[in-house]
Amino acid sequence: MQEWLEQFMGRFDRLDKFMDIMSGRHNVLNGERLLDNQDLCQLLNVSKRTLQRYRSAGELTYITIHHKIFYTEKNVEKFIRDHFTDGDNNSETELEPSG
Repeated sequence: MQEWLEQFMGRFDRLDKFMDIMSGRHNVLNGERLLDNQDLCQLLNVSKRTLQRYRSAGELTYITIHHKIFYTEKNVEKFIRDHFTDGDNNSETELEPSG
């Protein structure tokens, strides 16, 4: 249990660092921060193809503006809460999809 908690808190630390980095450069729509594919790939430590699979499966909500895909911060937070758990993952830098 302690190891799981440490990994969980480590992920929050990485998210916090990521959000600090993003605070210097971000797009906003109706007052909500938007993340692009590159931002989300870095945040989740996944490939662009993996994001495409999440979108195609309807698991990750996105919007398209001028042929570019964006994800609202709120939808990304919901996606992480709903789809990612610690699982049997041995690496602190990767997130494992649940179920």
